[in-house]
Amino acid sequence: MLDRHSASTHLAPPGATPTLDPLPRRIADFATLGEALDYAAGGRRGLNFHDARGNLAQAYPYAELRRDALAHARRFMALGLAKGDRLALVAETGPEFAACFFGAIYAGLWPVPLPLPTSFGGREAYVEQLKVMLQSCDPKLFLYPAELEDFAAAAAEQRGVEGRSWESLADVVPDEAAALPAADPQEIAYLQYSSGSTRFPHGVAVTHHALLDNLKAHGVGLQVRDSDRCVSWLPWYHDMGLVGCLLSPLSQQISVDYMKTEDFARRPLAWLDLISRNPGTTVSYSPTFGYDICARRISSQTRASDRFDLSRWRVAGNGADMIRPDVMQAFVDAFADAGFKAHAFCPSYGLAEATLAVSLMPPGEGIRVELVEESELSGAGTPAQERPRRYRAIVNCGKPVQGMTIEIRDADGSVMADRQIGKVWVKGASLMVGYYRDQESTDACMKDGWLDTGDMGYLSSGYIFIVGRAKDMIIINGRNHWPQDIEWAVEQLPGFKSGDIAAFAITGPSGEEQPAVLVHCRVSDPEERGRLRDDIRERVRAITGITPVVELVPPRSLPRTSSGKLSRTKARNLYLSGEIVPFDIAA
Repeated sequence: MLDRHSASTHLAPPGATPTLDPLPRRIADFATLGEALDYAAGGRRGLNFHDARGNLAQAYPYAELRRDALAHARRFMALGLAKGDRLALVAETGPEFAACFFGAIYAGLWPVPLPLPTSFGGREAYVEQLKVMLQSCDPKLFLYPAELEDFAAAAAEQRGVEGRSWESLADVVPDEAAALPAADPQEIAYLQYSSGSTRFPHGVAVTHHALLDNLKAHGVGLQVRDSDRCVSWLPWYHDMGLVGCLLSPLSQQISVDYMKTEDFARRPLAWLDLISRNPGTTVSYSPTFGYDICARRISSQTRASDRFDLSRWRVAGNGADMIRPDVMQAFVDAFADAGFKAHAFCPSYGLAEATLAVSLMPPGEGIRVELVEESELSGAGTPAQERPRRYRAIVNCGKPVQGMTIEIRDADGSVMADRQIGKVWVKGASLMVGYYRDQESTDACMKDGWLDTGDMGYLSSGYIFIVGRAKDMIIINGRNHWPQDIEWAVEQLPGFKSGDIAAFAITGPSGEEQPAVLVHCRVSDPEERGRLRDDIRERVRAITGITPVVELVPPRSLPRTSSGKLSRTKARNLYLSGEIVPFDIAA
């Protein structure tokens, strides 16, 4: 059994950057991101990159990051890039991306993180996605790791963009005489593609001022301490990974230990191993599915305390998708004897269009839920007496972060009272300038300084509760049905997990709307498939009162966004176009 008292909470892994540092802590009170790195470089903290087995591969102090970034800035200028040019770069978790990203910041360029191929279904799908994003951001230069040259160079060539590996930058002589441009806080710092942007990407334009406002709110909301240390596996092309687990720790001078996202995907429990072996770790984030897969992977025959020590984990952040209380409870049940405390959970709500954080649960309050009757969620009014009441547990996502205001509005734009479900609108200094070169989409979601998030929720005593995405809602006979409820119902059947099911509405033969459910099927026997389809149909009918179209599809058929979340919209389009081919099952 691990001895939870054998190591000081202030220690760092051997060879890694320290947890504690004499440099006085500043909570992101800088005018620009370059200033934040300038200050962090005065201390000894920094980034630490670990291999697939969790061994330290490279310690990268913020001072070294700054040195390399300044050299890259002058290399970019020597290559002819000028202030305001876009620099696209594949967001691989490693020192090369970090140095190129901050090199772009120092040179006044707009870095644009692009996804890795792990979220796509093969070479052609990945190249196509890169092409779409390159067309959208129109970069002057596209950088990528040498091992992805086959993919990235093809996309760059087809889009007429100069592409090169970041390893090749070593051959570029920096323009040492070049004066780095001054950065204005109101200028664009970077472009962030929102997680739902696949076919028609939206490049979110974030200024230095908006970014630092959100980073400060993040630090204040998490009650950052001198003894904090972070562990992360989240991808840097997603806002929670880039802003929450790279830019936020840097702006608050926190040391971070990283493992690559693909290493987490292969060995999820390595995340918890890394937390356990790094005795100073207090902060780590994950979407719900990360906690889910860890709880599923731990053997019922194994005592978690024999392998893990999670006793110092004070902020177990949760965001980026719908937070499911049953999954969180399963994680607590699985790892309580390893020292994990339920009150460490920190639910949050955010989106790239707000830079990142909109709300955070105050540390220590943990997961809190409210039971909301189905009729309130569907807008159907008081349920008939003969129908049993059904409830859904809605997770409290905390209070608005510093400087952020949240309103719940009805379809006419009127502000709604507490505990009334409507559209979530937010306002604050960290909102995006708009979508890059897409004024129509910007105007569709931003009005008078307010952002229409596209999410549905309600306020209760100053806390925000998110119930779902408005665009995902399935409306049948005037009743609203949330796809999450349908998907959850199927997940309760043996052999299914989160991400195996996509629910959405289609138009039936008579022109009426009806729900469709696509389900990953790992059964080969035709009779078993037929029984499985019937079981799914009955389960959905029992939970929702509606009979769906059920299609069993091959594993890994359902598409995901660049951040790994299920894309119901894309699944629907692929199904209707015939690109997702269901198994043939006799009626």
